[in-house]
Amino acid sequence: MAWQPGPGFEQYSAQPGMHPGMQGSSPQVPTGPNNPLNDVFYGAAPGLLGAYLGNSKDYVQSNVSRYFASHDIQYYFQVTDQYVRNKLKVVLCPFLHKGHWTRIAEQVAGGLKYKPPRHDINAPDLYLPIMALVTYILLSGFLLGMAGKFKPEAMSGLVTKATIGWIIETIMLKASLFALGSGDAPTLDVVAYAGYAFIGVSLSLVVRLLSPYAFHITWAYTSLCMASFLVKTMKRLLFAEVRRYDRDSTRHHYLLLLMAVAQFPLFYWLVHVR
Repeated sequence: MAWQPGPGFEQYSAQPGMHPGMQGSSPQVPTGPNNPLNDVFYGAAPGLLGAYLGNSKDYVQSNVSRYFASHDIQYYFQVTDQYVRNKLKVVLCPFLHKGHWTRIAEQVAGGLKYKPPRHDINAPDLYLPIMALVTYILLSGFLLGMAGKFKPEAMSGLVTKATIGWIIETIMLKASLFALGSGDAPTLDVVAYAGYAFIGVSLSLVVRLLSPYAFHITWAYTSLCMASFLVKTMKRLLFAEVRRYDRDSTRHHYLLLLMAVAQFPLFYWLVHVR
């Protein structure tokens, strides 16, 4: 006699752990624009990004306070978010800066003291140059990776190249000041002004990732902006501080022009990562 399934066979032949009527079904995760998980993710993403950018500033400032007790060093890291935004505009669009270029001084016991960056857009800082330097190294490494040329030792080479570029810019600015009779300008001020070059260099590398055709235009533009920024800064700020600038000196004009032209080959060398 052929075996026939009993009346309760269907009930107990379902998959283990499943109730009757659920055979072959599986739990569905809600998808689509009304998914609460999506709402949580997209709502948290901007906050996480803002927290990351803010924490980078706090991290740099805290480590400077820890390892450099000198007030002179900490002065260059007293920045705010508003200062960072405005300084980027001045460095990348110096032609649109309608304000003055001289620093703001205040009377303190013992003489005059310049206000820190958070209170003066024309004050030099080291936060932006250092962050731009790190960005330049990371972008250069990413470009090497896209070209299939990245190696572990490539990062040390990029750090060396960036450091040499910063030193060259600093020496060039300092030598120009000595030649113009203004060699007593603070060294850290000159180092900070030289480091702003990496802002334009990093922007050029970003454009290179997006559009190789627009890369050369961006390189020329950022080089011109840095040249204009340095000329205006050294002419109206550093020279005004030491009170030794002769506006009618032909030698001064030629040195400033030479310093401005030198930005183009320096930027070209930095942005061409191979």
